[in-house]
Amino acid sequence: MIKICVCAIGGNSLIRGPNNISFYDQYETVKETCRHLVPIIKSGYELVLTHGNGPQVGFLLLRSHFSRNFLPEVPLEVGNAMTQGEIGYMISEAFTNILKEKKIDKEVVAILTRVLVDAGDSSFHRPSKPIGPFYSRSEAMALAKKHHWVLKEDAGRGYRRIVPSPEPIDILEKKAIKDLLSDGKIVIATGGGGIPVVKKNGYYQGIAAVIDKDLATSLLASLIGAELFIISTAVDGVYLNYGKPKSRLLPILTIRDCQKYLKEGQFPEGSMGPKIKAAIKFLQKGGKEVIITSPEKIPQALKGKAGTKIVP
Repeated sequence: MIKICVCAIGGNSLIRGPNNISFYDQYETVKETCRHLVPIIKSGYELVLTHGNGPQVGFLLLRSHFSRNFLPEVPLEVGNAMTQGEIGYMISEAFTNILKEKKIDKEVVAILTRVLVDAGDSSFHRPSKPIGPFYSRSEAMALAKKHHWVLKEDAGRGYRRIVPSPEPIDILEKKAIKDLLSDGKIVIATGGGGIPVVKKNGYYQGIAAVIDKDLATSLLASLIGAELFIISTAVDGVYLNYGKPKSRLLPILTIRDCQKYLKEGQFPEGSMGPKIKAAIKFLQKGGKEVIITSPEKIPQALKGKAGTKIVP
């Protein structure tokens, strides 16, 4: 039996700041992140990496917007596939070079990953996720008519497209991912929450939506039998009263603790909430341990000396 660790790397692992958004800036940031992941491999785990792609999809949609009079709009699910390929290439090249430097003989494979969602999911009737550039009122009306998009005004800054964020229910490439792990490969998968697909008349079809990347990663970790789920984020752990004078790091939590603090509003939806919910789902489905910490703290967190550990 192989030991599997699934590690979700957040946006800060790709883009350090607003002035570091070029491909080569992102590559240098990814290279640094990959160095922090080597101890996972040295600990005996086969590794799956997942990643966000929000800014990258945003850049792509902005390019599509500026070229709209010359080229067709890029469908959202295709944008997800394109950025999975872009970021997958970036991580695989950076990680391969780090492994070569460390004299670790492992291949890195990026796999385009489709995630099944229910066409009847309530989010399709109540889209809530803003994406892409801002439009004027007249542009928004024209786009709504042409593409049947839902657009809403965003705090007086203009109109933005709003898309559904359905629950992930299956990972279509799960067997291929597990086969690659059994063969000793490091796998990059489920980028940006995966390419959303629905099943119609027995066939798969892409659909415009954004799946929460932490929930998709949690599902993947459960489906492939991972023992450890690491969520790498901008902060070094989970805090009570985060950002307030009496904030404190929580070194260890149980499912019951997490549910209690969620109910108290300690973990907002826009930040730690989805990560905590993803951790709970993974542990409830048989996972053994979740670690939430920043990339540079991963080596210490594996030894229990940093971050937050969540257990059943």
